[in-house]
Amino acid sequence: MLEIDMPPISQLRGRPLGRILIKMGKVTRAQVSEALDLQKKKRGPLGQLLIELGFVEERDVHLALAAQVGMESITLANIDIDQNVIDLLPSQMAHSYRIVPTEYDRESNTLGVALASPDNFHATDDLKTLMGFNVVARITTHEDMTEALNRFYPEEEADTINELISEIGEDSDLAKFKDRGESIDLDDLKEMAQSNPVKKLVNLVLLQAIRDSASDVHFEPFEDEFKMRYRIDGILFEMVPPPKYVAMAIASRIKVMANLDIAERRVPQDGRIELIVEGRPVDLRVSVLPTMFGESVVLRVLDRAQVNLDLEQLGFREEELNVVRQLIKKPHGIIIVTGPTGSGKTTTLYSALRELNTPEVKILTSEDPVEYDLDGMIQVQIKADIGLTFARCLRSFLRQDPDIILVGEIRDLETAQISVQSSLTGHLVFSTLHTNDAPSSIARLLDLGLEPFLVTATLEAIVAQRLVRRICLNCKEEYEPSESQLMEIGLMPEDVTGRVFYYGKGCDYCNNTGYKGRQALYELMLMDDEQRELIMKNASTNVLRSEARKRGMRTLRETGLLAIYDGVTSIDEVVRETLGEEAE
Repeated sequence: MLEIDMPPISQLRGRPLGRILIKMGKVTRAQVSEALDLQKKKRGPLGQLLIELGFVEERDVHLALAAQVGMESITLANIDIDQNVIDLLPSQMAHSYRIVPTEYDRESNTLGVALASPDNFHATDDLKTLMGFNVVARITTHEDMTEALNRFYPEEEADTINELISEIGEDSDLAKFKDRGESIDLDDLKEMAQSNPVKKLVNLVLLQAIRDSASDVHFEPFEDEFKMRYRIDGILFEMVPPPKYVAMAIASRIKVMANLDIAERRVPQDGRIELIVEGRPVDLRVSVLPTMFGESVVLRVLDRAQVNLDLEQLGFREEELNVVRQLIKKPHGIIIVTGPTGSGKTTTLYSALRELNTPEVKILTSEDPVEYDLDGMIQVQIKADIGLTFARCLRSFLRQDPDIILVGEIRDLETAQISVQSSLTGHLVFSTLHTNDAPSSIARLLDLGLEPFLVTATLEAIVAQRLVRRICLNCKEEYEPSESQLMEIGLMPEDVTGRVFYYGKGCDYCNNTGYKGRQALYELMLMDDEQRELIMKNASTNVLRSEARKRGMRTLRETGLLAIYDGVTSIDEVVRETLGEEAE
């Protein structure tokens, strides 16, 4: 194991890299001079060139770069670290961030840690956010870190949520809050929120949620229990619940992390937590809601690595994709995406905008909230409490010389009218509505108070969508559906002669659910002269739907059937997501 022998950090901080390596005794002046001459011809970092010339090893440059920014070095080989210090950091977190605690000062709440990379500064930021420690970081080698992690945090002994809940149940400091109900003063609340078992549990739940690609994490107080649930691929899964009396401690801990007011327990609060997990940015949107039995906390996990903003990956069939690409390249008009909350509308719209996002095009978006920031687009967060509504935002947009506008949602007549005006003045407008299917969006726009002639003059298309879970490819198997299953989706046995059906048996890869990932089902309703004429005559939704189907529109249920035949999803999923969408 490498021993680190370094001069005092005061002699190295801020010095040129070559000078630091000379002081460390790793290179000579002549070798640095040779590398500098090569740098003039070849370009590139000096450290990399010294490695290529064979003068130093990568770990020497690694330590020198850390010293340059003032980080002390530490040797972890054969070092004895108090088990109480090791226990301060959950195993999963230590491995995710490649970080090992070395000492802890309770009085100043300062944790000394070893890092394996000098640019892993976000690990110390996240440690402060997640655990509330003041952090002093030192640098070690990659070899040292790997050995220390294996020694102090063996993977097979990693903390589990069940073990941490048992630890909480045995914690005497937390047990004294049992049966206290709401009668806990602010100092006690802070003490509960700073309790190490509570911090470790919250962190482990969040890291597990991010690793399992959960979209939401729920902490829910009830009269006799406290539930923790993840939403994965649209379905909620329950975890082993912690004791009821730690509900307030967990809510307070999350509020501390999101910079919310822990003393305020009577009104809803919203905040956010920004983390870097395993090298990727993760945004946690926090919503706190006071209920009869305490505060319900829901965290929306916005993990950019899990979102694929590519039109080709969303679930459009080839012919639908070609139509959508033609639609989004129109010079003006309104395109509406509709569906319930959580049906993937935002992802569809972002994917379209990403394809249109070129230096020649100005794109403005108004969103509530802004879920993902995309380079090259101007994005505005709606703040209704200070009067920044979709309508007010849209008015200002028209003075910003845009080509394409995204309105997060058409909620009222004013927003609808300005969207129409934007379209009539030569802009392409994207927006969303909450309706059950594409044809019923027309009735919704008219109900808001829009004149039929304005709808027909500007609306180009309506895209309705739902998300269905994809069958896990790891445990996918053929099976013969029962007659009752076929009837649920409107089929008879003779309709499916020669068809092959699949289901997921369940495996470790998909958490024994039989599903992994989701894809969208689409219903694409295009406006043509006949449809516009029907709208002008105030035709019913059923008539509009019937006419659209005659012109080739597939309903959500019909699109779902094709996905079943393709072996992508199951009958149960399509029935669940397209209930009541049967063809008339």
